Amino acid sequence: MGFQTIPIFRIFDEEKAKAFYVGFLGMAVDWEHRYEPGFPVYMQVSKDNLIFHLSEHSGDCTPGSKVFVNTTEFDSLYQEISGKNYKYNRPGVEIASWGNRTFTVIDPFSNQILFNEIKNV
Repeated sequence: MGFQTIPIFRIFDEEKAKAFYVGFLGMAVDWEHRYEPGFPVYMQVSKDNLIFHLSEHSGDCTPGSKVFVNTTEFDSLYQEISGKNYKYNRPGVEIASWGNRTFTVIDPFSNQILFNEIKNV
C-alpha cells in the first residue's frame, strides 16, 4: 500500500500565490479548479515530488501553517531559491537543534515551508 501526503495551504490572492510558488520557488501550476468564473481557485503546484494544494476557499485550511520538507538536494535548492530576486523573502541557512541544516521560506499568507537537509548516514 502506498501513501502520499499533499499539504493544503490557504491563500488569499492567486497572483501573489503564483509569484511566490511559481516565480520564487520554481514550482509549476499543474491544474486549477473553480466552480464558476469569479469563484475562489483551488490549484496544485509541484516541483519534482514536492506537491502542494493552494486554496482560496475559507473552510479548507488555516493561514499560517507550517510544513516540514526533507530534501537530499539541500545545497542546490537553497542556491536556486536564494539566488532569486524576490523582495519579500531572503532565506538563510540555519543549524537546527537536531543538527541538520535548514532554511525556511514564508509565503505571502504566512504559511511556512521548512526545508531540512537529509544527511547521509
